[in-house]
Amino acid sequence: MNLVNLESVSHSYGPKPLLGDVSLGIETGDRIGVVGRNGGGKTTLISVIAGDLKPNNGGRVTHSRGLQVGSLSQGDDLDPARSVQDIVLGGRSEHEWAGDAGIREILASLLGDIDLAALAGSLSGGERRRTALAKLLIDEHDLIILDEPTNHLDIEAIDWLARHLSGRRTALVVVTHDRWFLDAVSTRTWEVVDGSVERYEGGYAAYVLAKAERARVAASTEARRQNLMRKEIAWLRRGPPARTSKPKFRIDAAQALIADEPPARESVELVKFAAARLGRTVYDLEDVTLHAGGPGEGPLVLDHSTWQFGPGDRVGLIGVNGSGKSSLLRLLADTVTPDSGKVVRGKTVRLAHLSQELSELDPTRRVLETVEEVRKFIQVGKKEWTASQLLERLGFKGDAQWKVVGDLSGGERRRLQLLRLLMDDPNVLLLDEPTNDLDIETLNELEDLLDGWPGTLILVSHDRYFLERVSDKTVALLGDGKLSMLPGGVDEYLARRSSGAALSARAASGATSGTASATSAAATAPQAADSGLSAKDERELRKELSRLERQLSKLDGRQAKLHASMADAAADYGRLASLDAELKEILVEKDTIEGAWLELADRLGE
Repeated sequence: MNLVNLESVSHSYGPKPLLGDVSLGIETGDRIGVVGRNGGGKTTLISVIAGDLKPNNGGRVTHSRGLQVGSLSQGDDLDPARSVQDIVLGGRSEHEWAGDAGIREILASLLGDIDLAALAGSLSGGERRRTALAKLLIDEHDLIILDEPTNHLDIEAIDWLARHLSGRRTALVVVTHDRWFLDAVSTRTWEVVDGSVERYEGGYAAYVLAKAERARVAASTEARRQNLMRKEIAWLRRGPPARTSKPKFRIDAAQALIADEPPARESVELVKFAAARLGRTVYDLEDVTLHAGGPGEGPLVLDHSTWQFGPGDRVGLIGVNGSGKSSLLRLLADTVTPDSGKVVRGKTVRLAHLSQELSELDPTRRVLETVEEVRKFIQVGKKEWTASQLLERLGFKGDAQWKVVGDLSGGERRRLQLLRLLMDDPNVLLLDEPTNDLDIETLNELEDLLDGWPGTLILVSHDRYFLERVSDKTVALLGDGKLSMLPGGVDEYLARRSSGAALSARAASGATSGTASATSAAATAPQAADSGLSAKDERELRKELSRLERQLSKLDGRQAKLHASMADAAADYGRLASLDAELKEILVEKDTIEGAWLELADRLGE
């Protein structure tokens, strides 16, 4: 059944046409992802589809009779005097919504840390956003239109939202820069570009392949057109063609596109460069205890934790909101001090820290001047770039480089701040949510730029695609006061969260009620009587738990030595391969021991 039709729709703001003669339709069950550059017309398109905006340059928009449309915009109109429960659940009685498993799931997944009695006026921006999303999902609609729904959601909530939307029969149109989310929910992709809407079948991966194939065919067609006369002349000079069978070609589009494409990063080469720039030591955490709000205050982030970040490490740091990821980055950046323990920083570390707060930029300066005052040239890998070339790669093309900083949007300031950090030629990058406000094309350019950057990278991001694309290792804060290596990456993290093997941010926060020197397990453990174990059994289990913790500590030490050995052997590929195999064995052994530790902790009720 056809739900919405757009016929020859055109719309512009001032002299800039955002939509030009666009015709398209949405059917029942369609799940459409909308992509395109910031300012290219995506929000205009979905506003026209929703009926919130009438095209001002002609065209017609038709909705089926009785169509129920639900929209989530980038802002909200929540009444600050109403409670969360009143906004989300409306007039539903408690027994009605409490007895509905679907509603309970939405509330638990999006509003689990929000008091339903709280007034909307007391909520943060992220909490208001999740409240509006929960209300939308609980209500019944024929068509749901979402504008950047993953903003303010952590990886776990994004995974839940993708599964929830995929399981609904409601038609969906979603604008997002989260490429993993696009792939998970979309069956079709629309690209808004130069006033038109290009349509592709499939999610983000299929869109990328189809677009690349279109470009290849277009380039091939243009080359044939330009060479036609030369080939015709050559044929005339050779005389009549021989009576041979014509060559036949079978082109597998995907294989043809990637057959000669090298790996995104030459890891061994980058480690070699990084070791030369950094030496053996980057960051060594030795028996560190850290609380997010200062000594003994706020959630416990690290509890007597020992860890090493080595030269060339590319680490993705994940955990629920409030688990302390940003606090850990600030610890490494030396802007906060640990409660106890020691952080050893390499003498050659040249740090760049991109925090979630935008640093002050002179609003009267030009964009290019602001970058060139840091440095005019930078070496990335084996290639030298000028400030202007890098600005162009990150979306500041042509006249945009001469815009006044005060006239930039939040996303443009974010890009400018990131570029200034890169131009300072750091050898250690700490990136806290670097993808905020960046469109997909800019994300692709940033990923390509980081592929050739030699140094140690520690990244916090809710953008799963970017995190998995840029990092080589995944480390998690699971609420137990430790840094946990996850060989299985984000999938392993979600599995642990789903199985209850990781504490929530709220549980981790509750663990801080004890002294700073107490372990997170002891701080959250119930009394022995609650575990159902005898005192003797509990002592035996705790003894075994201590034994496993000692084994893990020894493995951490071996892992740290291996990192140092790998840095020394950066130029010896054979030795490096042997060390890498040994490292993988240690990681597997650690994973097994951690699994056994979790089982024991579960029996103890920890």
